[in-house]
Amino acid sequence: MSRRTGLSKAYLLALVLAGVVGSAASATAATQAPVCDRACLSGLLNQYIDSLVAHDAARLPLTAATVRYTEDSKDAKLGEGLWRSVTGKGSFRHDYLDVTSQKAATHVQLLEGATPVLYSVVLHVQGGRIGGIETLVQRVTPDSRLKPTELGQPVRGLEDPVPSGKRQSRAAMVRTALLYTEGLRIGSFVDAGTPFAADAYRVENGAILAGPGCNRPNHCGLYEQNIILHPAVSASVAAVDEEKGVVLLWMNFGYTGPAYGEGNALVTFEAFKVWGGQIRAINAFFTGLPLSTSRWWSTTDPVRGAVSKP
Repeated sequence: MSRRTGLSKAYLLALVLAGVVGSAASATAATQAPVCDRACLSGLLNQYIDSLVAHDAARLPLTAATVRYTEDSKDAKLGEGLWRSVTGKGSFRHDYLDVTSQKAATHVQLLEGATPVLYSVVLHVQGGRIGGIETLVQRVTPDSRLKPTELGQPVRGLEDPVPSGKRQSRAAMVRTALLYTEGLRIGSFVDAGTPFAADAYRVENGAILAGPGCNRPNHCGLYEQNIILHPAVSASVAAVDEEKGVVLLWMNFGYTGPAYGEGNALVTFEAFKVWGGQIRAINAFFTGLPLSTSRWWSTTDPVRGAVSKP
């Protein structure tokens, strides 16, 4: 066999193998679920909220006849709980769209008659459809400790585009947000090195409790406020909106004595606007739940060792 013939056969064999590999790759790509982009994720949130207010879960584009649904970290049946009592929606809403991990999350105001409901939602998306739903419900009643003043307008800065050249990597965004959790754990944002911007502020259940606009009788500065020690605070990354520069954390504040009611802890979905290595704005929807409350949903963003400076 001549060298040329051998090369020809080798070349043909390579083409055949390339064709086989290419066909297999194409077949694999064809069977992979399509990625839901920002418009798709936003659309699913719209569908979810509209279906909820209409009391019609059958409208939802689900991945299966039944999907996992939790309300306040407890497994529930889709169509029950808030699905039965909600009467409308307010004007307040902030979405957090995570294309990388296929999560669509929101803080939205709903209504039960005249009672405002602060509702946190995370949709777990698979192939452009809803594969899981986790929610947190906080009702604002006459005896609620916090009286919302900010639900008629967006949280300042939360929707602003990230300035050119100031966007952080996903991992760095998470580390920056978790320095807030570390400040809670040791009782000092100063000692934790939590990087607040000069004009950063925090909104909790619709009220400004720190930073510009705060009208509390004590210190309003984020570094000046006395912080209760939260030695058992735990956090989980619910969503990272890399384009908007927002990290949404689920947190259980853990035992802090009777501060949140005996046997209870504050549980929250808390959104952090981060860019340029600093926290710019914070929006949190809280509710009181048993100390043992866990999130019970997996995350692709680990938190272990992530409380060091970014």
